[in-house]
Amino acid sequence: MPKLEDDRSKSKDGEGAAVMEWQLEPGVVSKLYDVFTVAGLRVDAIEPGRALCSFTVPPRLTDKSKRMHGGALASLVDLVGSAVFYAGGSPTTGVSLEITISYINAARANEEIEIEGTVLGIGEKTGCVVVEVRKKSTGEVIAHGRHTKYLALAISSKL
Repeated sequence: MPKLEDDRSKSKDGEGAAVMEWQLEPGVVSKLYDVFTVAGLRVDAIEPGRALCSFTVPPRLTDKSKRMHGGALASLVDLVGSAVFYAGGSPTTGVSLEITISYINAARANEEIEIEGTVLGIGEKTGCVVVEVRKKSTGEVIAHGRHTKYLALAISSKL
């Protein structure tokens, strides 16, 4: 795969640095998601059945009106929701069965948000968590998600 020019000096919001980091890492295809979507996600607290993370919304994840794109928000709900299964004692993050998100408000470019995931329950084969996304400065809810996963270790395909 050809390398792109290093354009970090042209970037106003650090996106060039993220692209360059992506290009320099081995396994380029597997790293694109991490660098583009969740780079900058910080774990603030983790305890049994709960995880609290914070994130500054980068301009690359916003629409024309500088509001965070719903797909990027869904990715954070998915990622933090999956991580909470480990915090709840599951040996795996499993496979998504259902993910629902209610979008209540909008986060803007460069705004600090927090993402809190809590285990509702973990059974023998399935588990469910809730994830709430809030504006860090006010606590105002931006989105509320629910994530159900199949957690059995032996997964076989019928394909």
